[in-house]
Amino acid sequence: MDIKITSKELKTTDAIKDYVEKKSLRLEKYFGDDVKVSCTIKTEGKDQIAEMQLVVPGNTYRAVTAHKDLYASIDKNIDILEGQIRKAKTKKDKQNMTDSIRMKDNMKTNNEPVVENEIIKSLFYDIKPISPEDAKLKLQEDFQNKFLPFINIETGKVNVMYKLKDGKNFGIVEPEA
Repeated sequence: MDIKITSKELKTTDAIKDYVEKKSLRLEKYFGDDVKVSCTIKTEGKDQIAEMQLVVPGNTYRAVTAHKDLYASIDKNIDILEGQIRKAKTKKDKQNMTDSIRMKDNMKTNNEPVVENEIIKSLFYDIKPISPEDAKLKLQEDFQNKFLPFINIETGKVNVMYKLKDGKNFGIVEPEA
């Protein structure tokens, strides 16, 4: 970490230098050693202003605060810079996540072979012997299913009761022989 402290109209003491270095270490955890911090301290009236700039590969973060206490101003700058870094990292992570999801979706659509004329889904039904009227009542109760296979009590053969597109009437499929 490279730290540069500049002062205008104010003497930079060792205590201030140590304090800036100590507080800047909080920023190092986000980027490692490849960080340049420049801090400018000055006074304007009764306020002491600390301006901090953090330069990392690809980004620059900046914070300026004024306070009666220089140490409080430095603390506030560190908090602001940390917030900016977290916000940028969250934004980048979110963007990477959505990009990877899009990429995954594109790979699925591009790499999957198109399946045609194949049985790709099987459904299993419990077939019970009931009358066609009972099958119709049972199908009316079930809003999700559009058909119901059953064994017709009268004929002993498998039939299928289905809802017609009008949603009010029913059809039945019976074997011929």
